[in-house]
Amino acid sequence: MGKVRIIPVSVKLSGDIFCPPDKSFSHRAAMIGALSSGETIIQNFSFCQDTWSTLHCLELLGVKVQALPNQGMVRISSSGKESLSEPSDVLDVGNSGTTLRLITGIIAGIQGLSILTGDQSIRRRPMKRIIDPLRKTGAVIGGRDRDQYAPLYIIGKKPLQAFHHTLEIPSAQVKSCLLFAALWGDNPSFIKEPILSRNHTENMLQAVGGDIRKQNEVIQVYPGKEFVARPFHLPGDISSAAFLIAVTLLISGSHLIIRNLGLNPTRTGMLDCLQKTGAKINPFDVREEWGERQGHIAIEHSVLNSFEIGQEEIPSLIDEIPILSVLATQAHGRSIIRGAGELRVKESDRLHAISKNLIDLGAQIDETEDGLIISGPVRLKGGKVKSYGDHRIAMSMVIAGLIADAPVEIEDIECISISYPNFFQDLQKIGYGGFQFLTDTSFNNAYNREEA
Repeated sequence: MGKVRIIPVSVKLSGDIFCPPDKSFSHRAAMIGALSSGETIIQNFSFCQDTWSTLHCLELLGVKVQALPNQGMVRISSSGKESLSEPSDVLDVGNSGTTLRLITGIIAGIQGLSILTGDQSIRRRPMKRIIDPLRKTGAVIGGRDRDQYAPLYIIGKKPLQAFHHTLEIPSAQVKSCLLFAALWGDNPSFIKEPILSRNHTENMLQAVGGDIRKQNEVIQVYPGKEFVARPFHLPGDISSAAFLIAVTLLISGSHLIIRNLGLNPTRTGMLDCLQKTGAKINPFDVREEWGERQGHIAIEHSVLNSFEIGQEEIPSLIDEIPILSVLATQAHGRSIIRGAGELRVKESDRLHAISKNLIDLGAQIDETEDGLIISGPVRLKGGKVKSYGDHRIAMSMVIAGLIADAPVEIEDIECISISYPNFFQDLQKIGYGGFQFLTDTSFNNAYNREEA
């Protein structure tokens, strides 16, 4: 279990960098490539643990995958969704909830038996939210502990029955699962989304020829269209950029430019929130490609005021709540986060994990059932904290360590490679090298793979 000691930063940080490719786009581009006829070339693909799981699962469905990590590229060759076949082995998604939930919608339309499982964390995450609506399609599906958890079994069928479903929680994973299932339908299906979540799946399906329409809160999926493979050049991940944005805002004299970020309005809630607090964050050279807004941002050190986040804003910044909590400890006033109960069933109970760690470092936090109340600014002290095996908690605590009065030790930091394998290298690029690995760790090379 790797440990790292973070020495408080003593210099201003600056740079002009690219953040990692977006993991959400990478999962979806690979899956949509598997459903499309022809060769899908995906450039700027996110090679991390989670997306390797997606690629491996697609291979088991009969898709030809050529991964070229040194070129940041993946080639997906398929004859379309009708060519996908019953997997010859169990589909192991590792730690990737996105892989599990999205691919379940696809395999519901593949005749035969599929079994899906994952690591210990995945086997604790709620799955009834996809099982119940998928049963409306006629697929036979179930899971452990009265359909609550993985492993899951699915006996797919063709065609699936068309359905109507209202999303009870704003979840892009559940929505995408149902969008994929609807592609196998015998008639149009309708998915009502009372609170908007990230819409990458809809945009990418439309880009390959899918007939996906939106009227008010209802997404309409018209099956029967053949998808034609097309290239995708993916933007950088704003959820990974969030950590570099945060440290730039916190360290006096710092300034940073981050290039080629995805700026879809369903993902920029953190930027919107912080700009209201006085943060100097300025997007520029913004453009749109296959329905997705992309561009660069410039960030400068800023004095922050407190903020409030309610349930309506949560879907657009749910992954950024841990690092926003670190920022709140340095903002002037009382910051309030509500409606974030979904964070209790992520890779860890993120509300408890970030609260416990920051309190151990001297922060003033009250943990509520569905959120946090954080008073600031406070001086964080040194100490020892845990990642809880959660990459976003681990990186948030690294940033907290940079602004603490004394060194902070963080346990189990290799989980960072789940989403941001080059995190420490990027900190070095902007001027911070004050981290010390305390145990033997293969962190820097753990998930590098030769071209295959």
